[in-house]
Amino acid sequence: MTTEPAATAPLVQFETRHIMPIPEDERNGSVRSLFSIWVGINMLPLTVVTGAIATGSFGLSIWWSIVAILTGNVIGAFGSALHASQGPQLGVPQMLQARAQFGFYGGSLLAFIALLMFLGFFASILVVAKDSLLAVFPELNPRVVIIVFAVVGIAIAAYGYDLVRKAMAVLSVIIAVVVIIAMVMLWFEPSVTGANPDAGFTVAGFFGMLAIGVVWQLAYAPYVSDYSRYLPKDTGVRPAFWATYLGLVLSSVFVMILGVLLGSVDPSNPLGAMASVLGPIGTVGLLIFALSAAMINAAELYSGVMCALTGINSTFSRVVVTSRTRVLTTLVCGAIATAAALAGESDFVTMFQNFVTILLYVLIPWSAINLMDYFVIRKGHYAIEELFQRDGGRYGRWNVIGLSTYAIGLVVQIPFMVTPMYTGPLAEPLGFIDVAWIVGFVVSGAVYLVLTRTLGTRGSVDHGETAVVGDR
Repeated sequence: MTTEPAATAPLVQFETRHIMPIPEDERNGSVRSLFSIWVGINMLPLTVVTGAIATGSFGLSIWWSIVAILTGNVIGAFGSALHASQGPQLGVPQMLQARAQFGFYGGSLLAFIALLMFLGFFASILVVAKDSLLAVFPELNPRVVIIVFAVVGIAIAAYGYDLVRKAMAVLSVIIAVVVIIAMVMLWFEPSVTGANPDAGFTVAGFFGMLAIGVVWQLAYAPYVSDYSRYLPKDTGVRPAFWATYLGLVLSSVFVMILGVLLGSVDPSNPLGAMASVLGPIGTVGLLIFALSAAMINAAELYSGVMCALTGINSTFSRVVVTSRTRVLTTLVCGAIATAAALAGESDFVTMFQNFVTILLYVLIPWSAINLMDYFVIRKGHYAIEELFQRDGGRYGRWNVIGLSTYAIGLVVQIPFMVTPMYTGPLAEPLGFIDVAWIVGFVVSGAVYLVLTRTLGTRGSVDHGETAVVGDR
């Protein structure tokens, strides 16, 4: 008597669920893998360049730069980790869940804003990865390098979640070793620690870098649940929160400090300083940074595609979102972001600083509304199946309270804004310290709470009714 050999599961699984809820029997994520994802996602040359802004653009000393970076990241990651804790309970992508606060069609507006953010980061990472490689091989064609790196990221994102998480788990370890070696060597290099003796402390510089740390972390909020949704539902809130929080803070602060040290040597080209100061070790580090960035960048595109599919699902009633739809959307979004990278590579630093500043203002109201709705008003109880109904189900097509609150959250920030393009009338009396994001967060959360308590919550779910995760 012979028996058929058991089928062997593929080493990497092609994704078939896209924006649909992840059934319990397909949730193959773990707290450890979630931690690896958020450690790996910050092991990028873009993180180095961001850290260099402290000693370069803001003129802070090394120690004040570290304090500002640490404070900003610790604050910002708290919000993102709270969003991540929603994933195991709901099982859907982060921005699709916005339909519960903004309505079936209103949620697509927020998903579109998040899509622009993801494509912007994908393009930014391509540019900085290109700079890393060209610091080692200056004879290469920069446009060709961007295109090749884009193809790598697009291919990984098209395959889906499982390949993204496994690639980042391996890469995070390799890059962490490189960063540790580089930082130890730089700390004992007099040309680094004594490069800018006039640097010190400025209030505007300190809070400016603190705000960048906050927005760096909050930029992850629109897609943290894209990955935590693969955790089993009984994982609970705390493990998902801490895996995300610690992964984000440890890696971001770690790599940004490397940027601080390099920025003190050459503010205009911190990646070039890595090669000139560290010699062969720096050269190897740049090469690893460049190649790994091309792969890690897939996470930005993957979550951007989740947002795009949310919009497609809302806008085109006849389009059925399938794996083919996801792959085609990945190709289109990847091509758009690559074109943006090719168009903006020459003036990257200025464009990137403007990008992250505006990003903070538009993300803050959404984050406050989402957290208030999830943790205070509905206490994690949602009817997931009704998020996919074209009439919005109990959540409606347009949620006036959510959309109005979001608009108010944007408007109240305007007087306090500090950007190269516009400075609010209340910025100067405050010493040009950017507190707009604080005002926006507090006002958005408070207004949403008051309006829902006064006018009633659309689509409230009884606490006895748990979130529905179906196999659609």
